[in-house]
Amino acid sequence: MKKNLSLILPVALVSLGFLVGCKGGGTEVTSDKEAALQQAVTPYVNNTVIATYSAMADAGITLLDQTEQILDKVTKGEDYAALMRDAGTSWRLMRKYWEQSEAFLYGPAAAHSIDPHIDSWPLDFNAMSALLHDAERMAAIEEEGGSYVGDKLGYALKGFHAAEYLLFESVEKDGRAVGTGRPHAANLTHAEAVYLLGIVEDLTQQAILLEYCWAGEVSAAKMKLLEDGEVDVFEDRYGSQMINAGKPGSTYLTYQEVAEEIIAGCVDIAGEVADMKMGNPYLSSTPEERDYIESPYSCTSTIDFADNIRSIQHAYCGAQAGEYSVSNYVYRQNADLDKQVRTAIEDAIAAIELIQDFENNAQDNPVVKAAIDKVSALEEVLDDEVLPLLSK
Repeated sequence: MKKNLSLILPVALVSLGFLVGCKGGGTEVTSDKEAALQQAVTPYVNNTVIATYSAMADAGITLLDQTEQILDKVTKGEDYAALMRDAGTSWRLMRKYWEQSEAFLYGPAAAHSIDPHIDSWPLDFNAMSALLHDAERMAAIEEEGGSYVGDKLGYALKGFHAAEYLLFESVEKDGRAVGTGRPHAANLTHAEAVYLLGIVEDLTQQAILLEYCWAGEVSAAKMKLLEDGEVDVFEDRYGSQMINAGKPGSTYLTYQEVAEEIIAGCVDIAGEVADMKMGNPYLSSTPEERDYIESPYSCTSTIDFADNIRSIQHAYCGAQAGEYSVSNYVYRQNADLDKQVRTAIEDAIAAIELIQDFENNAQDNPVVKAAIDKVSALEEVLDDEVLPLLSK
C-alpha cells in the first residue's frame, strides 16, 4: 500500500502546478513535467524491471533443481527423458523473461557485464569440446559448480546458449549444428551433465544478482544461492536511485533523466533487433554471419525478437493495465505521437511473428526484411520523436 500512496501525492500536486522535493539536500519546486514523469517511474521500476528479473530468477531456480536431478539420474544410470523436457520448458521461460528485460540493459546488466556473461553467442565449440575432455577442469566444475563456470570460463562457454545447446537437440547439416527445437535426447555424458549443472547454477546466480541490484534485496533462499556461489554482490539499489531522482544518493538529477534513460534503452534494443539479431542473418554473405542466430538450438529466435519488442512495450506503456507510464506523459503532450509509438510497437511484433523457420530461412527472406523495416520504424520514432519531446 505504501507504493500506491507514493503515486497519489504527485497526482494531487500536478493539479496545483508544483511539487516540493529534495535535491542536493535542499528543497525546491519542480515542474509539472517532473511531477508527471515521477508518476511513471515507480511502476516502471517495480512492475516492469524488478518483477521481470524476479520472475526470471524464479524460473532459473526451477531449472537449477531440474538440472541437479538430471545429473543425479545420469550418475545413477536412470532414465531422465521427462526431466529434459521439463528443463527445456524452464529454460524457455527463463529465456522469455530475459528477452523481455532487454529494453533495460543499462544499469547493472551493463555495469557488471551481466549481459555478455549470460547471453553471448555463438558458442565456441572447439573450446567446449576441449573442456569436456579435460578431466582436471571437469573435476573442478563438479566440485565448484557455478563458481568455476562464472569465474574461469569465457563468455562463449557459459550462459543461456551453452545451456541451450545441451538441453536441445541439434543435427549436423552442411558441416554445422542445426537445432531442431526438440529436447535433447536423454543421452548426456556425465561430463556434459556436470557442465550443464554448472552453467545453470551460474546463470541463475546472475539472474538473482540482477534482481538484487535493482531491488536492493531478495528472498533468503535467493540470497543463499548468491552466498553459496560466492557471487560478488553490488549495492547498486538501482531502482531506488530512479525512484528518488534528485535526492541525495541518486545518480539522477531529474525524472526527465530517468525517462530519457528508459526510452534510450528502448531505442538501443530496437536497433539491435533490426540491425544485428535479424539484420546480420538476413544480409549474411559469410558463414559467420549466417550462423549469427540468437537461439539456434531451441529454435526460439523469433520468440526472442518479439519479446524484445514487448520489453519496449512494457517500458513505454507499462507492464500492468492502467498504470501510469511514459506513454501517459507523451499522450498529454502529443496524443498523435503516442498513438504512433503504440502502433509501431504492435506492428513490429506482428511482423516478427509472421517469420517462419528463421534459424534456417533468414537470408534474403522478404518476410524477415518486412520485420526489420517495422522494427527500424519503431526505433526511428522513439529516437527522433519521443526523446526530443522528453528533452524539451
